[in-house]
Amino acid sequence: MRPSVAALVASLTIASAKSLADVCTLSNIKSALPSNGTLLGINVIPSATTVGTVYNASMGSSDTFNYCNVTVTYTHPGKGDSVIIEYAFPEPSDFKNRFYVAGGFGYSLSTTSTGGLSYGAVGGATSAGYDALDGVTVDEVFLYANGSINWDATYMFAYQALGEMTQLGKYITSDFYGTDSKIFTYYEGCSDGGRQGMSQIQRWGAEYDGVITGAPAFRYGQQQVNHLFSAVVEQTKGYYPPPCEMEKIVNATIKACDPLDGRIDGVISRSDLCKLNFNLTSIIGENYYCAAEVSTSLGFNFGKRSIVKRSDGTSTSYQPAQSGSVTAEGVAVAQAIYDGLFDSNGDRAYLSYQIGASFTDAETEYNNNTKKWGLDIPSTGGEFVAMFVELQDLSNLANLDGVTYDTLVGWMNDAMIRYMDSLQTTIPDLTTFQSNGGKLLHYHGESDPSVPTASSIHYWQSVRSIMYPGLSEKESLAKLRDWYQLYLIPGAAHCATNSLQPGPYPEDNMETMINWVENGIKPSRLNATVSSGDYSGEVQRLCQWPSRPLWNSNSTFDCVADRKSYESWIYEFPAFKVPVY
Repeated sequence: MRPSVAALVASLTIASAKSLADVCTLSNIKSALPSNGTLLGINVIPSATTVGTVYNASMGSSDTFNYCNVTVTYTHPGKGDSVIIEYAFPEPSDFKNRFYVAGGFGYSLSTTSTGGLSYGAVGGATSAGYDALDGVTVDEVFLYANGSINWDATYMFAYQALGEMTQLGKYITSDFYGTDSKIFTYYEGCSDGGRQGMSQIQRWGAEYDGVITGAPAFRYGQQQVNHLFSAVVEQTKGYYPPPCEMEKIVNATIKACDPLDGRIDGVISRSDLCKLNFNLTSIIGENYYCAAEVSTSLGFNFGKRSIVKRSDGTSTSYQPAQSGSVTAEGVAVAQAIYDGLFDSNGDRAYLSYQIGASFTDAETEYNNNTKKWGLDIPSTGGEFVAMFVELQDLSNLANLDGVTYDTLVGWMNDAMIRYMDSLQTTIPDLTTFQSNGGKLLHYHGESDPSVPTASSIHYWQSVRSIMYPGLSEKESLAKLRDWYQLYLIPGAAHCATNSLQPGPYPEDNMETMINWVENGIKPSRLNATVSSGDYSGEVQRLCQWPSRPLWNSNSTFDCVADRKSYESWIYEFPAFKVPVY
């Protein structure tokens, strides 16, 4: 229930009557802590609490903030563990009755608590019991020893740590500011941060009012193993294309499919039309050239070519100059990757990247001795299989000897079953979140080369079918749009703009969400700004799925419905015997 105007005024009056020095005291924090037994499963250790005032902190912009930096330590009764949470409380005059949770990426949780200050929100970050605050990633602590899983760390990373941080933080916030008003609670994250957000609405739905998730890396069993699929395609076909050949295939595809959406702007806004109407074989024989390069990039394919490493996720690679023409073998590899994984019975096991997305996972390695390109195993998939499936403390697989498509399906199935209640993060029944008034903005780059765009559509469709099974398509869509909206971002890569396609990217999602939650202004489109190319600065109002954009001039587009295009996004996975949501 939304707080009354009188309650809001009273809250603001109380807040404005206090200074940061008044509230940022150890005694005030300790008095705000819940007594043991108040929050089930959480026993706070008051003696470990710390507090400090921070003035003129910069948040990466021209704005500066004053806030109270607090650390709270708790334990799970009977476990003897210790979890440290860092909270940032804005000064009372800036506080707007909000609590903000930021997602991490890769195998990391967020390490900063100050992300909410610009929204007038208290923010938090948690150690999760394994020093995540200091940048320790869950893969570093996942195994006690070969074959022995640290399930406490796994569950804390998967969903528990953020849920407890939010529940405890909201409790403290009310007493810290002396307010009985509702604390509006928001989450924002992309990639695994997007998965973490989905974990919160699935497991802690009553705690959140507005959640923004980008390109969620959920469905871990399939998603992480799928990073190996491209390499297995190359091995199976016996052809290891130079990266420049694959890059040429992508660029030629972009050029050919760009006009299909009604405007030539270097962006495939309708990868579905490209999939239905463009034949990759037309690229065979086209020439390519790439200069030599050495590059360092961020892992998990955040809009760049990369192979993730453990800990900080960066990698450095060398590529010699490359020239030649696109081969039939190269196109066959590309087509197989875009088609997705099937087992030897011809049953689909997983979906793949949209046509026009870069072939990040297919990058090959140059051998200076043989002067040939060969297999390069992406550690995004190799580490997951070695460590999380085979339970060996290794950062990558040594080779893919004997690995077939059926092997990949087997690994996917093993991981799905093992992590069904933790990392899989695909519970489609969001009734608790929805019935408590929660709102969800879910977005995904249409040319994501890391987490396939159709992965988000598959989950959206799962939620729709599970929550509204007896309704018509029109009725269920109308009900879903009241609280769960999905947007595809034309040309965008993984949680970033795409250097190959100068398309739009959303920049004011939190403003949109706050208006929806606090002011009842339900969005029907999503603002996204073009940051490069001929249309730099243009703001596009993205179509809400399942409608798709179709330009009718160089300045306007309509959101249209097309059954054949829609069906090109819909998948079933008969290779598995249990439902894959």
